[in-house]
Amino acid sequence: MAALNQPLADVAAELTGSAAARRPGGLRASQRRRLNAFRYLAFTLFGLFFLLPLLAMVRFSLEGTRPGTWSVSAWTQIASYPGPPPLLSSIEVTLELAVITSLVMLVLVVPTMIWVRLRVQWFSRVMEFICLLPLTIPAIVLVVGLAPIYNRIERYNVSALMLFWAYVILALPYAYRALAAGLNAVDATTLSEAARSLGARWGTVMFRIIVPNMWQAILNALLLTIALVLGEFTIAYLLTYVNLQVNLFEISRSTENAGVLFSASAATLLFAFVLLLILSYVGRRLRRGRP
Repeated sequence: MAALNQPLADVAAELTGSAAARRPGGLRASQRRRLNAFRYLAFTLFGLFFLLPLLAMVRFSLEGTRPGTWSVSAWTQIASYPGPPPLLSSIEVTLELAVITSLVMLVLVVPTMIWVRLRVQWFSRVMEFICLLPLTIPAIVLVVGLAPIYNRIERYNVSALMLFWAYVILALPYAYRALAAGLNAVDATTLSEAARSLGARWGTVMFRIIVPNMWQAILNALLLTIALVLGEFTIAYLLTYVNLQVNLFEISRSTENAGVLFSASAATLLFAFVLLLILSYVGRRLRRGRP
């Protein structure tokens, strides 16, 4: 019996020694410190890489007419710049396009993805291929295909808001990936079977069971779609519509309005950054409130 207890004691001693090595004062603690140092260094470098151009843009927009002076006139001209077209008008059109594109994207993609996951899983690969296909098609090629359609639409004197159909196609791959990540994190099959066994309809399963567990993914898809619409230039310019980026391009041709160009560009980036913070805050609140 003592002979059997001796090997067990040796094994216990080895386990105790390995556990002591994993204590905060051991090797793992030093590895954690190096990893944290690498994270802070990488975060600092990437932060400077993105912030320095933005700070330079803001500084240039605040320069006065005389050297060494400062002025906010370039920022106040965002709302009063006459154009043509007026800068404020193109900002309104771009924001409306962002809202419309986001809503159409969610209405089309979210129910379809949930339905495919619950009812026709064999179609998921085909849907993924269709949604990711716009990534392989250059914007200039999309314009060639969309130009005849928009030429017919222009006969009815519609505004630039009709660009949302093209923007839905452009944003489809990014929104699909964000929503797919959220849907994969949810056990949709088990939730739907439990809800159906209690008498819930498919609409209730989708919008009251599955969607509340995908809020973070939906917010991510919204952010990606809005950021794409705010920065899109090629399709609007080639289809002769005026959005914010096309208007900024027209302003850039005049050296007299360089301050307005940089102030409007900086305001767009700051708006996207603030929107990211708001959506992140809302996502955290929704996760905390989830039972």
